[in-house]
Order: sequence, then C-alpha cells, then structure tokens
Amino acid sequence: MSQEVADVFLRIHQKDNVAVALQDLKAGTQIFLDGLSITTADIKAKHKFTLMPLQAGDEIIMYGVLVGKATEPIALGGLITVNNIVHASADFKLGERKSNWQRPDVSQFSGRTFKGYHRSDGSVGTANHWLVIPLVFCENRNIDVLKEALTGKLGYKKADSYQSEVEQLVDLYQAGKTTEDILNADLKDSQNSPVNKRMFKNVDGIKFLNHTMGCGGTKADAETLCGLLAGYITHANVAGATVLSLGCQHAQVSILQQEIAKRSPSFDKPLFILEQQKLGTESNLLQEALKQTFAGLIEANKIERRPAPLSKLCIGLECGGSDGFSGISANPALGYVSDLLVAMDGSVVLSEFPELCGVEQELSNRCVNEGVANRFMDLMINYNKAAEQSGSGFYANPSPGNIRDGLITDAIKSAGAAKKGGTSPVTAVLDYPEKITEKGLNLLCTPGSDVESTTAEVGSGANIVLFTTGLGTPTGNPITQVIKLSTNTTLFERMPDIIDINCGTIIEGKETIRQVAERILNFIIDVASGEVETKAAKLGQDDFIPWKRGVSL
Repeated sequence: MSQEVADVFLRIHQKDNVAVALQDLKAGTQIFLDGLSITTADIKAKHKFTLMPLQAGDEIIMYGVLVGKATEPIALGGLITVNNIVHASADFKLGERKSNWQRPDVSQFSGRTFKGYHRSDGSVGTANHWLVIPLVFCENRNIDVLKEALTGKLGYKKADSYQSEVEQLVDLYQAGKTTEDILNADLKDSQNSPVNKRMFKNVDGIKFLNHTMGCGGTKADAETLCGLLAGYITHANVAGATVLSLGCQHAQVSILQQEIAKRSPSFDKPLFILEQQKLGTESNLLQEALKQTFAGLIEANKIERRPAPLSKLCIGLECGGSDGFSGISANPALGYVSDLLVAMDGSVVLSEFPELCGVEQELSNRCVNEGVANRFMDLMINYNKAAEQSGSGFYANPSPGNIRDGLITDAIKSAGAAKKGGTSPVTAVLDYPEKITEKGLNLLCTPGSDVESTTAEVGSGANIVLFTTGLGTPTGNPITQVIKLSTNTTLFERMPDIIDINCGTIIEGKETIRQVAERILNFIIDVASGEVETKAAKLGQDDFIPWKRGVSL
C-alpha cells in the first residue's frame, strides 16, 4: 500500500481522489498535495474530502479501489457524505494468480515459543476450558443451574461487581437521601474478583454456551449448529465437554457425533452426553451431569502448559464498531501481524464477507489456485444475492456508528477492513462452520456482525482473536481470549476497561505500522502463554451467538 502522509490528512493510495482528515479541519484550511493548493470545507477527523472537483456519476477512489459514486457535484476539498455519494464497487472475475508476496523479516521472533496445552491431534491450546453445552434451547435453564452450582464452589465465579454499589444506594435511600442526592452520589468501585480460590489450577474455566437454536428451525439450521458446537468441542482450547440433550429436537446427538468425527477422526477428549427424556427427572439429569463434569475436570487438570512454536497459533482477525481510522491504523497493523504469523507457518483467518465487498478482485487474485478463487467469488455472490432477495444487500452493512465516524459506504468500510488480512496468499476459503486445516491466510464466510463472526472464527479453530474497534465494543468469547485494539488514542483513554492495545500511535506519528504489529505479536505471546488476561476475559465477556444461516450483515 502506497500512501502520502501529512500532519493533518492522509492520501492512502496514489490513485485516490479523496483523502482522510487526521484531525478536525476548519472550513478554509489550506493544504498542499502534488503542488496543488486545496482549500477544505469543514471536515471532522476520520472523514473524507475530495482531492479534485467531482461531477454527478464520477467515481470515488480510496485505497486504490472504487468505493462509491458522486450523486451531485462536489467541490475540490469538499466533504463526502451519505448525501452526495452512494456505494459502488467494481465487478470481479477470475483473474491471474498473484500469490507472490514479500515476506516480512521475522528474525526477532525466531525460536520464540508460547506456553500452551498440547492435544493428541497435534494442535496446541492457548487455554484449557471445560464446556457445558445445550444441544437445544430447551436445556438452557438446566445449563444455568449447572453454572450456578459449579462455578462458585470451584472458584470460577467472580463476585457480583456491582452488588456493593447497590448496597451503597440502599444505604443512601435508608438514610433519607433525596433522588438528587442519589443521582449525584460518588459510588465506590467494587472488585470483580473470584469468590473462591480455583480448585483446578490447570483448568482455566468452565464455560456454558447457551443459545436459542436446536429445534423449530430447518434441518440445515440444526446441522449447522451441530457443526459449530463440534468445532468448540474439538477446539484446541477445550479439554472436554458435557452436553445436555432433550432428546426429541432436530439437533440430534448423532448429528453432533458425526460433526465431531468430521473434524477430529481420532477424537479422544472426555465427552459426556446426557438426554433428559431418557434420564427422567431433572434431579437425575443434573446430578449425573455434575458427577461426570467433576470427573472430567479432574482429568483436565492433569494437563499442563508446555512450550510450543508460534506456528501453532491460529489467529482470528475481527473488527467491530469501526471508524474512519480503522483502515489506516489498527487494521493495517493486524495485517502486518498476519503476515508475520504466515511467514512463521502459523494460521490466520479473515471473515466478515459483507465487509470484503469491493476488494473481491484483489483477494481472489491472491488465492493459491483457481478452485480456491472460484469458491470465494461464489460465496460472495450468493451471500449478496440472498441479502438482496430479502430487500437488503452488502450496501446496507455500515451501521449508524460507522457512518457517523466516516465509513459512509460498505466499500469504504470493506477496503479498510480487508487490511487485516495483510498481503500473503489466500491458502483456503471456508464456508461456515468449516474447520481451518490449512496454514496461512484463510477466508471464512461469516456475517459482519461482531459476535456471530467471532463465534464462527473460534468454532473454526482460532485460538486467539484480534479485534479492532474505533468506537468501542466489549465483545469477548467463552473459550478464546479476544484482544481488543483501539484505532485511536481517544478511545483507548476513554474505555481502558475494554481496550488492551492502543494503535492510535500510528495516527499520531509516534509509531509505524510495523512497530505496532511487533508490539501486538509480543502481547499475543503473553496472552497465549496464560501470563496476561485480556480485558474481555476479566469482565467475563463470554459472547456466543451462532449464525442462523440467512441474512445477517
């Protein structure tokens, strides 16, 4: 990616006819580019302005690709908005293979390892969790009962971090304080610490994956859910699982077992499956589940962390609550991290297909062979077609928050989002919820919806997720640590309880993309080794939402 940088604006690619404001520009601000003097309109930081006069129908080029078309004349230096441009993206077709790439220097990471949990199938986990899963939503209540029974006594339940605040409010009320006094009260923070000491030191957590699926939908929905759950059960971060089934639902135990075998033919983890309609009373079901789960935890606790090469890392690349800086700070930094890992024979997965709209040609050209390229293009075409048949389309992807902070078309958002995938060849294209089996850069068909996509990446095998955000989101995952990276320093300082790493230093000119990427990779190694807990994990942000195959952008 070529780019031209000034103190106040950035032209990302030589072909671009718009630039990004790096700070607020007042109307009448004079800037210079290629010997041309440009007087800007009032432009807020993160938003884009024209580098040439545009007429209705003219193309908007950013990141070197088509991202929109003008709907009315826009003066030189004018602000582009949802009122004067519309989404547009270039057509794509099968092209020449462009799989040659410049590998980054990885010498400083040569010989580096992380401390992980080695599984019999050769994978290595960055955590060691026990799962308790319902095959159907009918079992959610029983899952909740097991959670309440197990987590507190075994040291996995954190204290209610706001109970103390409620007690303070009660004390104020009982002391006769007014409503105004209560609203202005300065409450003391409570600590979100475990209730008891953890009994099983080598088991990082018991995770409970409630969901709303398993019956009442199509057979395909049930099969897909079983595939996702099988991905979690066979995941490197999981030691074993307890599964509750009602018995009569579409998501049958036999389907789950088939999906497990598909992903792990020699599956040998402890797996306890209990059917309520066979066991009879709730007491019989729950007591058996408690005994078997406790026995499984004893076995899981025998596994200890051991050194593993960085090639055993499988990194999920994700973004959510994106802003106008995402594509020029945090996302390119993740792209460099992606290239570093691929160069060291690791695996990375880029998902969110609605946010790859407009960059299909580049990505398909990077596919290692025509079969992989065709699969990617077919998935993109069919996904968008299904959305359009439901009265939407990829063009509707940007959220109000995206638009407010400068991502005003899906193609603008996509061109920046795709930077997370770096520059390496695409080795495989997967359809949800398939498992990652190839080293290198994988593309996984998922929605752009943050939690659905993160849930899917982990189900496919990601043992660490890197999640960029410009607006702030608390998203986490039950079994895989989600590292949150801010695109700007303001967010990092405003929401330090959910952000792990600040990439805003790139915007400020304090660090290069490479420097930030190397800092991120060092942090990944610490997290993967169990030496650092992410902010999402500290908050207990165990988000799990299966994608009900249909239109979700």
